[in-house]
Amino acid sequence: MDAIGSGCWGLWKWNPLPQSRRRRVRRNSGSAGATGGGGYRFPVKQAVTAASLALTGDTIAQLSNRWKKAKEGGDNISQDELWSHLSDHDWLRALRMTSYGFLLYGPGSYAWYQSLDHFLPKPTVQNLMLKVLLNQIVLGPCVIAVVFAWNNLWQRRLSELPEKYRRDALPTLLYGFRFWIPVSVLNFWVVPLQTRVAFMSMGSIFWNFYLSSTMTK
Repeated sequence: MDAIGSGCWGLWKWNPLPQSRRRRVRRNSGSAGATGGGGYRFPVKQAVTAASLALTGDTIAQLSNRWKKAKEGGDNISQDELWSHLSDHDWLRALRMTSYGFLLYGPGSYAWYQSLDHFLPKPTVQNLMLKVLLNQIVLGPCVIAVVFAWNNLWQRRLSELPEKYRRDALPTLLYGFRFWIPVSVLNFWVVPLQTRVAFMSMGSIFWNFYLSSTMTK
């Protein structure tokens, strides 16, 4: 389950380098760390990618919500009203989701996928299915717990967090199972390697749309 969404299998997991070359790169990285040139580096690329997807999903969620309210009221959407919908954008809400993607989900999921690749390096069917399973039962609940807490912290509603978990955590997790398991399996079995990033990025936009909508309930 990836994001918030949510969770992108194809964004950082697949490395097109041959396995032998990967080992050489890792050995060189280790040598650099031993000589003082290494150490922890914030995964800027992954963080920016996650932040961009979170912002896109939230923008779609906000526009969709305002559009639905206008339609339910029986109003015809004129050009001026459409511009009003765009100008009424909740930028604080957008910042909450974007900062979550940049500071938490991007770096966290990057470390998670690196760990999966380290412990399950062989591209066998068993390993691929195990990675899908672990993604749902470990990463999924962690993502939901963190994004709910991050949202309530920004809104200064930490006292309401237990009720938020009780009401929305399980439905969100189950929806994530229904969404990400088929998407991940399809990604591994059908989508060509060179297009997996684009495929999972599209999935993440829909997942972040769902998460952002859940945050406002």
